[in-house]
Amino acid sequence: MNGQNSYISSTIVKKQGRGAYYKMLENVRQGELIQVRRGVYADIDQLSGNMIDINTVVPNGILCLWSAWNIHQLTTSMPQAFHVAIKRGRKIITPSFPKVQIHHYMESILLVGVMTMVIDGFNIHLYDVERCVCDAVKFRNKVGMDVCSEIINNYLKREDRNLSKLMDYARQLRVGKILEQYLQIKL
Repeated sequence: MNGQNSYISSTIVKKQGRGAYYKMLENVRQGELIQVRRGVYADIDQLSGNMIDINTVVPNGILCLWSAWNIHQLTTSMPQAFHVAIKRGRKIITPSFPKVQIHHYMESILLVGVMTMVIDGFNIHLYDVERCVCDAVKFRNKVGMDVCSEIINNYLKREDRNLSKLMDYARQLRVGKILEQYLQIKL
């Protein structure tokens, strides 16, 4: 491993020689290393943290929904998996551990509100707070009205809220009228 939080690539280990490659395979057999996806391995300590290297597990993936809501402290619920947004039609194989749930978005709305944040030493792409609120409204029937309401209430309590940006995103994501109704009730 190159750094504290970097995953092991079998290609890089092969360049170090056969001995290093066989040692890596032995570590996998003993359970010291876990295969994250084909050719990528991580040790148990890396996977037991709060965050994984999303870009290694799902290249160009964006943390969304429950995972992003939790990071932005919009909900008290803990996500049961890493929720990752990718372009619709893209095929991806997810590892059995850690659990990753894939959400497919149209290319036109996939990159709306994407930001980069360093979490546990990893550069993570995730949706900003305003996009997260819009997603809560968009998927309110799937996540539940109580979760949607909690997210809106927590957003409105924030000092750094930006209602014009929120409404701009809402129009792009086609939830502008619904969000406007919620905001009229809450404000």
